[in-house]
Amino acid sequence: MKRQLILEDGTIFIGEGFGSSNETIGEVVFNTGMTGYQEILSDPSYCGQIVTLTYPLIGNYGINRDDFETIHPAVKGFIVKEAADFPSNWRSEFAVGEYFEMKKIPGIAGIDTRKLTRIIRQYGTLKGAICSIEKDPQEVIETLRTINLPIDQVRQVSTKNAYPSPGRGKRVVLVDFGMKHGILRELNKRGCDIVVVPYYTSADEILQLRPDGLMLSNGPGNPKDVPEAVDMLKGVLGRVPLFGICLGHQLFALACGAETVKMKFGHRGSNHPVKDLNTGKITITSQNHGYTVDLESIHNTRLVVTHIALNDGTVEGLRHLDYPAFTVQYHPEASPGPEDANNLFDQFLELMDVNKREVVSHA
Repeated sequence: MKRQLILEDGTIFIGEGFGSSNETIGEVVFNTGMTGYQEILSDPSYCGQIVTLTYPLIGNYGINRDDFETIHPAVKGFIVKEAADFPSNWRSEFAVGEYFEMKKIPGIAGIDTRKLTRIIRQYGTLKGAICSIEKDPQEVIETLRTINLPIDQVRQVSTKNAYPSPGRGKRVVLVDFGMKHGILRELNKRGCDIVVVPYYTSADEILQLRPDGLMLSNGPGNPKDVPEAVDMLKGVLGRVPLFGICLGHQLFALACGAETVKMKFGHRGSNHPVKDLNTGKITITSQNHGYTVDLESIHNTRLVVTHIALNDGTVEGLRHLDYPAFTVQYHPEASPGPEDANNLFDQFLELMDVNKREVVSHA
């Protein structure tokens, strides 16, 4: 089944279709991870995007029941060099093509993913379409150049209702902007009593839950498209310890007076080196973001940069000088990727302990 990938700059790739026969339009991005395609396709942060995987063979260990980061994938499409039809792994339950067909996700294989990646690196992320070979390319290109992609990705992937994940430890309110299940897993491992709430939950509603700590999840899109969360954060800062990841990190920065900007092609992969400016330690991290906190804008805030990306010097971590709050741009829960930064969840628990002792001492 021949299929074509068309970019808004007029580039056309012809390949073989796999998965669903649906046609799709989205922002074309690339991920450099060598493994972890199941976690990538189920990461809600890819909502609205067509993901190119730079590693040439995808699907060789199949799809299993355990490695999903959400129940319903939000990715718009998948682009690979080769999709394995016959996976070999004792955990495998489906081939990638079978799973994509079940979830109505279109894919295209057999194209030069190296060339596509170079185009994105040179010109930045582009709108693209995966469509039938019969489709008139000029019509598709005209559509891509005029269409405005949705900006409500967080609304699409956030939980619609609050729900508990009970534990006997510290009460953590986890704001779901497109939460990967790995974050919930790490808090559960530490015995936390978790309440997951929608992205639009107000500061008053959060404080009524009497949390020991507030966790801000990852999520898709532009942080400036989620003004409800910025307002909420202004109402809770200084009143409860806070830890944010990825989109949560960017929203925290906006709430504290900093700015965020769109990156040329973002960070997406599982081998990004990050430096801790306090200890000098280098951590290899998993990342997935297309926006970053503007370094210059931090100078007029009460924030301090704690981590930087060694590849391009962008901001990878922040801490508030007055309040018990810190955030990172990368994914300490990994899934996929290295778990070098997993100890940040322990630091969050320690921050809650310190805050509670200070509250008691001032009572």
